[in-house]
Amino acid sequence: MTRDFVYSTSPAHIVFGAGKVATVSEWIDRIGCRRALVLSTPHQEGDAQRLAETLGSRAVGVFAGAVMHTPVEVTERAMEVVRQTAADVVVALGGGSTTGLGKAIAYRTDLPQIVIPTTYAGSEVTPILGQTEAGRKTTVRSTSILPEVVIYDPALTLGLPVGMSVTSGLNAMAHAVEALYAEDRNPVSSLMAIEGLRAFQKSLPAIVASPQDEASRSEALYGAWLCGTVLGTVGMALHHKICHTLGGTFDTPHAETHAIMLPHTAAFNAVAVPDMLAPVADIFGGSVGGGLWDFARAAGAPLALKDLGLSEGDLDLAADIATQNPYRNPRPIDRPSIRALLQDAWEGRRPD
Repeated sequence: MTRDFVYSTSPAHIVFGAGKVATVSEWIDRIGCRRALVLSTPHQEGDAQRLAETLGSRAVGVFAGAVMHTPVEVTERAMEVVRQTAADVVVALGGGSTTGLGKAIAYRTDLPQIVIPTTYAGSEVTPILGQTEAGRKTTVRSTSILPEVVIYDPALTLGLPVGMSVTSGLNAMAHAVEALYAEDRNPVSSLMAIEGLRAFQKSLPAIVASPQDEASRSEALYGAWLCGTVLGTVGMALHHKICHTLGGTFDTPHAETHAIMLPHTAAFNAVAVPDMLAPVADIFGGSVGGGLWDFARAAGAPLALKDLGLSEGDLDLAADIATQNPYRNPRPIDRPSIRALLQDAWEGRRPD
């Protein structure tokens, strides 16, 4: 067999280990910065304030307004704080919402970023920004979006609620599943995707059973790094198009939407590329979609879009938008098939 591929590695610094949050000041200095603006969601404002205190004179303020789907209007408010404080680096503490805000600021200013993930979203290692404006979520890719430093400290995830841990992990797993059939996949991205899926298959049930088990939390962060890295390396397809549609248009919660849709989109594409998705069936047992659905159900993840507040009447519009300007996908996309897929996901029906 001959091989033909392109592999481009990320220049980001990855810092992994318990207690590594204590090195934030060191990394601010190492990348040549002096004035850090700490970012968080309103829920994590107290944690952000405590982090800012540890930075001493290096911290110039806290902006605790990050929200899901990175609305442009929130970014504009944060940009005003950046200007007022003359910040020369942003430190994002939290999950995908906070990471997204940091990326949005960097995209507009080219400021360096230090990200400290407290969930398993994986977006901290990608040069991709998803932002929402006027009810539509769009994505943009740029080298300025990729954070310069990512600090993975499993101790910071011990308090992550079990339900959020599960949906966040399934969100990351979706990146790996789509990477396996990406048109621009390469041997390294596929190896990382499979290893990331194995890490979550091992860690998520252990977290459900024992949320304070730091070894399992560490394994899940390891999976998040792997799955996020492949998201930043290769292109995504149908799954991410549908999730961007649901989140951007109907404001469904990000991680939960990914968790619900993953078994259905994977089953849809397994028809076209069974060999590429065979590792998923091997890891999770049974069929591709059925194995993922069973794993999600056993972990207590949400299974039906209707439980997120989406009405059955919304599915027609969702199908229309999801089939407009579709992402490259291994199986041809047509509206009737996507409408049927959405119906199954809305009802919470097991694929296959």
